[in-house]
Amino acid sequence: MKTVTLGSTGITTPQNGFGALPIQRISTDDAVKLVRRAYAGGMTFFDTARAYSDSEEKLGIAFEGMRDKVFIATKSMGKTPEKLLADLDTSLGLLKTDHVDIFQPHCVEQCYRPGDGTGMYEALLEAKAAGKILHIGITAHKIGVAEEIIASGLYETLQFPLSYLSGEREIALVHACAEANMGFIAMKGLAGGLLTNARACMAFMSQFDNVVPIWGIQRESELDQWLACMDGKSVLDAETSAFIEADRAQLSGNFCRGCGYCMPCPVGIQINQCARISLMVRRAPSANWLNDYWQAEMQKTTECLHCGACTARCPYELDTPRLLEENYADYKRILSGETIID
Repeated sequence: MKTVTLGSTGITTPQNGFGALPIQRISTDDAVKLVRRAYAGGMTFFDTARAYSDSEEKLGIAFEGMRDKVFIATKSMGKTPEKLLADLDTSLGLLKTDHVDIFQPHCVEQCYRPGDGTGMYEALLEAKAAGKILHIGITAHKIGVAEEIIASGLYETLQFPLSYLSGEREIALVHACAEANMGFIAMKGLAGGLLTNARACMAFMSQFDNVVPIWGIQRESELDQWLACMDGKSVLDAETSAFIEADRAQLSGNFCRGCGYCMPCPVGIQINQCARISLMVRRAPSANWLNDYWQAEMQKTTECLHCGACTARCPYELDTPRLLEENYADYKRILSGETIID
C-alpha cells in the first residue's frame, strides 16, 4: 500500500485513513472492534471531532495502551479561544491521551491568523507550546477560504472535500498544498455516499502524493472494502479512468458540498443542508435530521421561487432547485417508512 507523508508534519501513513464520524451510530463494543480491526489491517490514521458525539470516547477506549501506534486527528467547532481550548481538553480526556497529532478548527468560515482579533490562532499556538497538539491543521468547506488558508502558510494540514467528482479548482487545492509542503486530508471521498466503487475512489486518490483520504466507516463490510485496497492494486489505469469519467458524467450534478455560497435564500430555505439532507440522514444519527425542526425546514423547500439566485451563486454549477425537490421527495419517503434508514 502506498504511504503518504502529510507535508511538514512528518506524519507518514498508508494512504487509507479511517473517518470516525459514522462510529457514533454503533455501539461502543462494535466501534472498538471495528477500529481495532482497521488498525490490525494496516490503517494508522484516524480522524474524529468533538462534534461527533461519542466518537472520540470510542477511539479512546480502542487505543488505550497503544497510543504510540496510531495518529489521531480531532477538531473543534469552537469560535472563541476559550471554547477551542476547552474542547481540546475534553477531547484529550475522552481520547485517553495527553496529545493529539493534529488539531483542527472545524468547518471554518475564515482563515484564522495571528493578530486578526479572534485570538484563535494564538490559542492554537498556546496548545502546541503546551504539548497538547503536535501539529496545527484546519478544515473548511468553502473553496475560497481553503485557498486563503493555503496562501497563509500558517497551517500544516488542510482537510477539504475531495473525490473524483471534484472540479479543477478543488483539485488545484491539492497541488497548491503540495507546493506549500502542506498535507491534504481528503474528506467526503465517496461524495457523501454517491460513489460506491471503493477501488475507483482509492485509485483516484492514489495519483496524489500528499493526500490521505479518511473514509467514513460504520460497518464491517465497508471496512472490508478499504482493507482490500491495502494490496496496492487500486491504480488509475485506463479502465478505471474510463469508469470514473462515465460515473462523473452521470453524477457530477447531484453532489451538494454544503459550502453555503448559495445562501441566503429569499424565502429562508437552508439550501446548504436541505439540498443534501438525503446524504446527511444516512451519515449521522438519523434522529438528528428527522426531528420536528428539520421537518419544518424541509417543508420550506416547497416554497422555492425558482428565482435562480442559488444556481447562479453555486461554484459547482449545480441545479439546486432540482436537488431540493429530489431531497424533499426522498425525505418524505424516509419519514413515511417507505425507505428504511438503519
